Amino acid sequence: MLDDKEFISLNDFLDREAARITNTDFIDNDTVQLPRRFTRLQDIEAVSLLSASIAWGKRKMICNNCEKMLTIMEGSPLEYITDGAFEELPDELNIHRTFFARNFKYMLRGLARIFSRYGSLNDFAAAKHVGECETPSWKLVELMQHEFSEANGGATDSQCLPTQLRNTALKRINMALRWLVRDDGIVDMGVWTAIPKSRLFIPLDVHVGDTARSLGMIERKANDKRTVLELTDMLRRMRPDDPVVYDYALFGIGIGDKYLAPSVD
Repeated sequence: MLDDKEFISLNDFLDREAARITNTDFIDNDTVQLPRRFTRLQDIEAVSLLSASIAWGKRKMICNNCEKMLTIMEGSPLEYITDGAFEELPDELNIHRTFFARNFKYMLRGLARIFSRYGSLNDFAAAKHVGECETPSWKLVELMQHEFSEANGGATDSQCLPTQLRNTALKRINMALRWLVRDDGIVDMGVWTAIPKSRLFIPLDVHVGDTARSLGMIERKANDKRTVLELTDMLRRMRPDDPVVYDYALFGIGIGDKYLAPSVD
């Protein structure tokens, strides 16, 4: 555990790193560039969720395959989703590593159901009072699982949404929510109102976890839900209103280069 002096010193260090790393140059090599191209809420939501869902592996490949999804959707995600044009895709079309068109279609059916019933993912989350929950991102996935399953004849797909919510760190969903909720005016878009940024959780990947351990912020070795809760709790002590502001700092320190990460885990 850090003593008070060490905690203050660490807080100052992370504040400096967050300010240094969080700038528009970051966007060029990050998947957040994809949803930032759009202005309509549903387009931003769909592209954020889809881009985050394939965010593992080499970063260049991730961005290229996100571009592939946009090309498939003909640059108009909402129309493509609501028209059901995706049903014509062959199931075995590869999109990203182990993510195929069958997974893509599963997600789009779920999004189509939510958009038709609630208008947007933000309105869905608001209607379900997700922002009032202790762990909003896990509650949101639980609710989305139900909607996606209903849209897919009762089936589940762990490739699209994690099913083991008791333990999963929800790295990709927490990353998408950071884009949607945080309003830094630099990288994150801040288009959601259903969840306050004070209730976001750190997107925990290998780089962030290793950096946090090296700085004495956490001790657990597993990158799981419990570690996310412990790390985010410490970050809330530093910035109660916006704990995830430190995500870019921890990630950038972890890869040793503030823009060109070789991979995302």
